[in-house]
Amino acid sequence: MSNPSSITATAALLLSLISTVTSHYSSSTFSSSPPAPQSTVWHYARATYYAASDPRDAVGGACGYGDLVKAGYGMATVGLSEALFQRGQICGACFELRCVDDLRWCIPGTSIIVTATNFCAPNYGFTAEVGGRCNPPNKHFVLPIEAFEKIAIWKAGNMPVQYRRIKCRKEGGVRFTIDGSGIFVSVLISNVGGAGDIVAVKIKGSRTGWLPMGRNWGQNWHINSDLRNQPLSFEVTNSDGLTLTSYNVAPKNWNFGQTFEGKQFEA
Repeated sequence: MSNPSSITATAALLLSLISTVTSHYSSSTFSSSPPAPQSTVWHYARATYYAASDPRDAVGGACGYGDLVKAGYGMATVGLSEALFQRGQICGACFELRCVDDLRWCIPGTSIIVTATNFCAPNYGFTAEVGGRCNPPNKHFVLPIEAFEKIAIWKAGNMPVQYRRIKCRKEGGVRFTIDGSGIFVSVLISNVGGAGDIVAVKIKGSRTGWLPMGRNWGQNWHINSDLRNQPLSFEVTNSDGLTLTSYNVAPKNWNFGQTFEGKQFEA
């Protein structure tokens, strides 16, 4: 059996950033599109863990959430293999995982709920069966050890699990963190309830109409428009097809680097 340090090093190497640039999306209060039901079907995958030796290890990730503790995600997070990550569109989605098929290492009757915050990169120097745990077509989850140990003994290493997509329950409203410079505006969208992931964003100043934003990477969205000295409103659409409008979230005197809270999707 591998020792904790070797498992930690291997799993930590799997987590890396990915930058994706996707097309612009468009979106209107809650739409009439019916939400997708919470999944009752369990699917098979595998899971490993990493141990953060330094609190700074909880900062970053391919979804762009930054400090996961400050962002409200804590250590109930997960990195997804390419087969699950969907080029970052899945960022913010919630999954329930349980350990299966290994009576020696599984903790019976337990499950965990985690939020997708990172990407587990393929390692094409190895086959998907040996070493390349996150290579396609593998469905693989990489968990912080704090989450992994809620469903299995750490010595298990690479565990068979079952997973299902579930609704996210978040405290407070959807958060909008505004960064950029001049007319370049980047908005990180976090703490999203319901489906958890966002597929389209619009922004509106007091002197503009609704302007579609493009996905930069993860849940970072951007636009080139002079929105300074205007209160800002946001319109976000999730993968269930529901659209949520938060008016005048940021006041007229907003500054880059600030975070504002809007309405929230129902879980």
